[in-house]
Amino acid sequence: MRILICEDDLITLKALEYSLRKEGYDVLVAGDGRAGADLLRRYAGEIDMMITDHHMPYNSGLELVHIVRNELNYSFPVIMLTRVNLEDNRDLAISLGVNEYITKPFLPKQLVSRINHILNNH
Repeated sequence: MRILICEDDLITLKALEYSLRKEGYDVLVAGDGRAGADLLRRYAGEIDMMITDHHMPYNSGLELVHIVRNELNYSFPVIMLTRVNLEDNRDLAISLGVNEYITKPFLPKQLVSRINHILNNH
């Protein structure tokens, strides 16, 4: 299973990458939204889940979700990470096709557990 992580916070990115690789996932990483969009297009049809930060340089997480759902027409699960826990932001993200909206900080172990559950039930 291949997971794309789009996250501009290097510590969060590396923690997730390490935790997911340890679980046996093939992980692609992008440090900003433009790199995330490039990977989405380059690995068309080969990504099983995307985890994206809400606020990133170049393309936001919401813009990446738009690319996934509308341009590429993928139905794989998307988890959005954010430091801002506003109901309007959450509702907008879900309306665009986000499956889970998770507020930072979080424990990588708990997120990996959630990822395993989502992928096993998708």
